[in-house]
Amino acid sequence: MQASNDIPPAAGPAIILVEPQLGENIGMVARAMANFGLSELRLVNPRDGWPSEKARAAASRADHVIDAARVFDDLASAVADLNFVFATTARARDNFKPVRGPVEAGRALRARQQAGQRSGILFGRERFGLYNDEVGLADEIVTFPVDPAFSSLNIAQAALLMSYEWMKSGLEDETKTNFSSPDMMPATKEQLHGLFAYLEGALEARGYFRPAPKKPKMVDNLRAVLTRAGFAEPELKVLRGIISSLDRFSPAMPRGDGSPSDDPRRLPAAARAAKATDKDQA
Repeated sequence: MQASNDIPPAAGPAIILVEPQLGENIGMVARAMANFGLSELRLVNPRDGWPSEKARAAASRADHVIDAARVFDDLASAVADLNFVFATTARARDNFKPVRGPVEAGRALRARQQAGQRSGILFGRERFGLYNDEVGLADEIVTFPVDPAFSSLNIAQAALLMSYEWMKSGLEDETKTNFSSPDMMPATKEQLHGLFAYLEGALEARGYFRPAPKKPKMVDNLRAVLTRAGFAEPELKVLRGIISSLDRFSPAMPRGDGSPSDDPRRLPAAARAAKATDKDQA
């Protein structure tokens, strides 16, 4: 199928797969493209023909990419209408083409799109990538900073990396995420000190501060741990609720098993002694 000059400009660079072997890989490339806003997929002489149900299944509902994919008999036809083309490769080539990393390449593609140019990214065969003469049809090379001892990427992985860099290059803030944690007002010092006092009282009742001479240091350590996190007010309420539950109930007397005051183990030592005296006198 030949490209036509009256095709409207694409939303991003075309992804061009040269002689892809497996429909599953084509589908995973389509899925990666859809994840990051790309939709123009071009296939050069796919080994198992086209269309491919295996590709559609692997695309995981990226049907718009699969349905719009175009097939070409040769690479020259696939890039004929493009103004600029990157070739992806993991190894050095004997030519004089500029070589860029993916971040720089993504920004370069974005700049060309903003200038009204049509661009594309070439990806080679699963087993051995692109031939030198195919790289020769590109304007520049893009390569990934992978481990030289294991530099081969699956075409879907490579397409995902480039699609991600493409989308990132269009963000006003490259560190911005689609969602964030809720805004919470930091707790006041009064609220934090109230938690300290409540926790210290609960631990004192359980004999946590032993031996007694070490209590001041233990309290200091406890406060250092709790102040490091910078708690928000709702977080302090959660902690206080947890401590309150532990203060009132135990495995021996769980919630719903009568009033906490019925368990003599929860009474201060003086109160326990008084209650035992009353029981003996009765």
